[in-house]
Amino acid sequence: MSEDKATREKLLACAKEEFLEKGYMKASLRSICKKANVTTGALYFFFENKEDLLSALVDETLQGLMEQISSHLSMEIDTDAQTAMAGDASEDIRAAKEILHYLYQHYDVVLILLTKSQGSAYENIVDRFVEVFEKHYDILIEQIHEKTGIPCPDKYFRHWMAHMQIDAFSHLLTHVEDEKEAMRYMEQIVSYLVAGWAGTLSGDR
Repeated sequence: MSEDKATREKLLACAKEEFLEKGYMKASLRSICKKANVTTGALYFFFENKEDLLSALVDETLQGLMEQISSHLSMEIDTDAQTAMAGDASEDIRAAKEILHYLYQHYDVVLILLTKSQGSAYENIVDRFVEVFEKHYDILIEQIHEKTGIPCPDKYFRHWMAHMQIDAFSHLLTHVEDEKEAMRYMEQIVSYLVAGWAGTLSGDR
């Protein structure tokens, strides 16, 4: 590892500690440099400002997460309407556990995004993910309506469903530190959500 690379990695590690301890708004670049045993000039050699430092810390994790989510949502869009309505939670449980495992692999970074990013460009990260899922539901529900004639849930309900799905992950990550325990809860949560989803699309309401 080159000296420059080692210094950059040390700054990122110390920044992670600082953000976890104080949050983005109260985090101090001077404190980060002191922990890393480098000058502020060295920090500005690698990063433009505090926002850029946070971006360097979280963007790779976010990109990997979005790739996993996009893969799962694309699979759902390609699923036959009758399959989506059947209430079989097995595939959704598998996908949710895969995403949850990724999140726990990057636990500290995810925790910063969820609880310590106020004042940064990432402070509305939950809303951004809700928007992704809401747009997905718009497509999926219209697809099911076209194939089955079942009335579509209205816009508010789609937004609520998207929030429920994202909240399932964020609540586990902020309340359950042990991944195995979180996996057990996730299986129960997804089974519950899928049953509600199937009931909503049953056409009986």
